[in-house]
Amino acid sequence: MISFDNTEIAFQSKSNSDLNRAYWLFKLIGNPTMVKVGKWSTNTALNIGLPINGLIKKTIFKQFCGGETIQECAKTIANLGKFGIGTILDYSIEGKTKEEDFDATVDEIIATIHAAKNDPTIPFAVFKVTGIGRFDSLEKANNGTTQLTENDRLAFQLIVSRVDKICLAAFENGVPLFIDAEETWIQDAIDTIVRDMMRKYNKEKAIVYNTLQMYRHDRLAFLHAEIEIARVEGFHYGVKLVRGAYMEKERLRAAEKGYPSPIQPDKITCDNDFNQALELVVKNIDSMALCSGSHNEKSALILTDLMTKKQIEKSDKRIYVAQLLGMSDHISYNLAYEGYNVAKYVPYGPVKEVMPYLLRRADENTSVAGQTGRELSLIMTERKRRKLN
Repeated sequence: MISFDNTEIAFQSKSNSDLNRAYWLFKLIGNPTMVKVGKWSTNTALNIGLPINGLIKKTIFKQFCGGETIQECAKTIANLGKFGIGTILDYSIEGKTKEEDFDATVDEIIATIHAAKNDPTIPFAVFKVTGIGRFDSLEKANNGTTQLTENDRLAFQLIVSRVDKICLAAFENGVPLFIDAEETWIQDAIDTIVRDMMRKYNKEKAIVYNTLQMYRHDRLAFLHAEIEIARVEGFHYGVKLVRGAYMEKERLRAAEKGYPSPIQPDKITCDNDFNQALELVVKNIDSMALCSGSHNEKSALILTDLMTKKQIEKSDKRIYVAQLLGMSDHISYNLAYEGYNVAKYVPYGPVKEVMPYLLRRADENTSVAGQTGRELSLIMTERKRRKLN
């Protein structure tokens, strides 16, 4: 059985200074008060123009990001590739509202697709629909296209055409493409767009992948229904399974607006649905493709066990696991060492533009029970092994 406790393999790509930086970062992230103070002071410093870019770039940015441009990510891509781990270039700017910014983001995502073409170390491309279109346009469309004004319809159609442009580039270059999941109140609209893209581009194999957040109690039933639609209509279904990134926001909005929370009642139910989804996809793998985007050791072991039982080769390109850069190296590197397909999400972009993403990462780490503690204990074990204490 694979062991995720082998820290020599887990941190083989890390220098002593990398390991020490990670140690202090995870110590800080494990402290909710420090995260709050750090968020406030970082935002304040950036907003008033203090020259802290260099400090951020050497610390939290270096831990969780590949660089400010695709070119700057080259070193990270090569370093991961050396250990059999792929890179998913994730252009992580958020909160734009101007059409010219959306168009520029489309061009950047297509540039990541071109970078991935014929490069086995970059197995996927990825984007968020809110990175290329207005949130309010998606929200209006989510509530039903019949109520839309002509302007609303045009705005939504513009988003769809941008998504199509990216999917076409992925199809033409043979690069599988993840479309990330977002908040429930825009996700129906995103699901509809992604399904249409799959109908168009997934006839021969999975190019376009939808993302399912399994902390939602309705996603397992949704997956069953999607598999049936794909079977009846004759296209391959690509899916990235994650637990999810908007849980606190979702609960808060449901409470404020007085509707039932879309979130699972507890972590056990979420884990069960995630693992059942893995089983369902592996069972139907002949017409599907899977990326298990998880930092959960048990889910990783369940997936390897399912592959063994179904006699699926470790290197079968239809099945990948993925983790975020700078996190869960004990899962990524140990699985890659055993010959499984592994990739890291490598966020990049200008420091100031990527800060909302980085601060959300810090928030998520403090809210996931045990995650930061596990990271820290493994780093401490490896520091001890290297006699760095």
